[in-house]
Amino acid sequence: MRWKVKIAHSALKSMKRFPKQDANRLLFVLEEFQTNPYQGDIEKIKGEDNVWRIRVGTYRILYEVFPSEKSVEVFRVERRSTNTYKKR
Repeated sequence: MRWKVKIAHSALKSMKRFPKQDANRLLFVLEEFQTNPYQGDIEKIKGEDNVWRIRVGTYRILYEVFPSEKSVEVFRVERRSTNTYKKR
């Protein structure tokens, strides 16, 4: 069964500011979430339940996994900086 992937409006909006080649690479990774959101260079965010990040070059995708519903909610996509992992 495939996972449902929901991308927050703010995440899509920030991706529009990225170079087209980078945005396409990020979209490819997001499509892979439909198969398995736990693959790739991922790490659980400390202090958060079911919140993960995946590293895609210099970008980070932060997302929450809902295993019982088999769904993923992407809430932030941004270039890595010192503020990337601040509370949402």
